[in-house]
Amino acid sequence: MIESLNKIKHTASGNFFLIAGPCVVEDETMPFEIAEKVKSICERLQIPYIFKASFKKANRSKLDSFQGIGDIKALNIIRQVGEKFNIPVLTDIHSEHDAAMAAEYADVLQIPAFLCRQTELLIAAAKTGKFINIKKGQFVSPEAMKFAVEKVRQSGNNNIILTERGSTFGYHDLVVDFRGIPIMKAIGVPVVLDVTHSLQIPNRPAGTSGGHPQFIETLASAGIAAGADGIFLETHPDPASAKSDGENMLHLDLLESLLERLVRIRKSVS
Repeated sequence: MIESLNKIKHTASGNFFLIAGPCVVEDETMPFEIAEKVKSICERLQIPYIFKASFKKANRSKLDSFQGIGDIKALNIIRQVGEKFNIPVLTDIHSEHDAAMAAEYADVLQIPAFLCRQTELLIAAAKTGKFINIKKGQFVSPEAMKFAVEKVRQSGNNNIILTERGSTFGYHDLVVDFRGIPIMKAIGVPVVLDVTHSLQIPNRPAGTSGGHPQFIETLASAGIAAGADGIFLETHPDPASAKSDGENMLHLDLLESLLERLVRIRKSVS
């Protein structure tokens, strides 16, 4: 799995890579169902694949929103997915304690966008020696992400990925400035476009996030054309029943045709 991740660091001359999975571990079976199908598609299309799932949801609008099935139980499931399918696995962290704990189970630690400036969190993640995927804050310019990268590098870790996930536009919308992809690539790290979170409608009065999943193909296509090294998206066999972020997810049955299109675009621009 480490070999797979090292290939991702030098992906510019090959295919894009995919980070995909459910928003959060909802039960003991769904992560395996998703990982099996996504891996099969990616193998056929020769797309390096990292399975993604949060072991808990620490940033929810309402106290009664689903947060997880238990930290260790969920982390064990994520690790088992990696072991069963021989793929790297990624999960979010929110504190220095999370970094040390999640590093025992995951190959990639992800820094949520709203925490990308948290120095102690970045240092703790870096010191695990794992790959670190830092999401660009909705409030941060692409140029300013060099400082987050420097914090991780200066803490002794060069295994860094940056992810674009849109910028705040008013109170209830996000926009993607595709100039950010080459700007962040110039920092010297792989850059990913998080398609589904860029299509969120956050901060709605009801206390839940909405979304525009009908534009997933549009954003993903533009991201590959703009030179993104990887695509991040959340997918689910039944988004309407998902316990988090269902309104901006890609239905699992639509993934294969999307990836086929993105591979054709990648070949045409490389």
